[in-house]
Amino acid sequence: MTNISVLDPSASPLDYYGFELRRHREAAGLTQKEFGDVVNYTGSLVGQIETARKLPTDVFSERADAALGTGGLLSRLVGLVLRSQLPAWFQQVAELEARATEISVFQPQLVHGLLQTEAYARAVFGAVDDSDLDNRTAARLARQRIFEKGKPPVFWAVFSETVLYQEIGGQEVMRNQLLRLLASEKNPRVNVQVLPFSVGTHAGFPGSFDLFRFSNDPAIVYSEDYETGHATANPDAVESRSLRYDHLQAAALSIKDTAKLIRHVMEERYGQQLSSDRRPVA
Repeated sequence: MTNISVLDPSASPLDYYGFELRRHREAAGLTQKEFGDVVNYTGSLVGQIETARKLPTDVFSERADAALGTGGLLSRLVGLVLRSQLPAWFQQVAELEARATEISVFQPQLVHGLLQTEAYARAVFGAVDDSDLDNRTAARLARQRIFEKGKPPVFWAVFSETVLYQEIGGQEVMRNQLLRLLASEKNPRVNVQVLPFSVGTHAGFPGSFDLFRFSNDPAIVYSEDYETGHATANPDAVESRSLRYDHLQAAALSIKDTAKLIRHVMEERYGQQLSSDRRPVA
């Protein structure tokens, strides 16, 4: 167990966060329990965060900032902390997502991480390794904060119809996940299209990939296998994947027809009937 008296703030973003939380708490003259009472968390949890054994959340950070008068310090740090918990090879992707002005993704099997619900993400992670699920899930969901920026990126997602039928985590998890996809229907910056089974052969057979475009930097294409990922700004690779994506979007259902299909699948497969305004029907 980490000894807080020797916690090294330079060891990692999580250690730095814990060090700063402890420093400001002690400056306020509060014990861990007293501070926990103020922010409505247990003193034990406060201690775990201060010793870098537990990840802080956005809500915890906001309450801590308000209670300690830190001027938003912890809330600014929490994104960096959560990003640092991603696998080393994936941290570059999170940085690309945070900087991009436009993101285009193709996924043939799963909902993309930027659109996953918490329960869906937990089920995906737990499929082969259920260790440290809370922290791993929190790190994934933290990537979705890019949609909360003043000017979020334009996001395009093309999913195979398989994604709607591949039951991840059970029926309730899938119902909520598909509702999450439907919620983007009227958001012009988040666009979801489904590639229907009827298309047959298509340009996405080689596998999933992401395209990142930036205001002043060259576009980057990212793809991965079971263990790692590869990002490149090679113009030929970017041009090839851009062409593939154009073909995938042309073959996919429109955003409106995609929403219709999602509603149909929810009613037919997951026992959820929706009204015209996407609300569940009792």
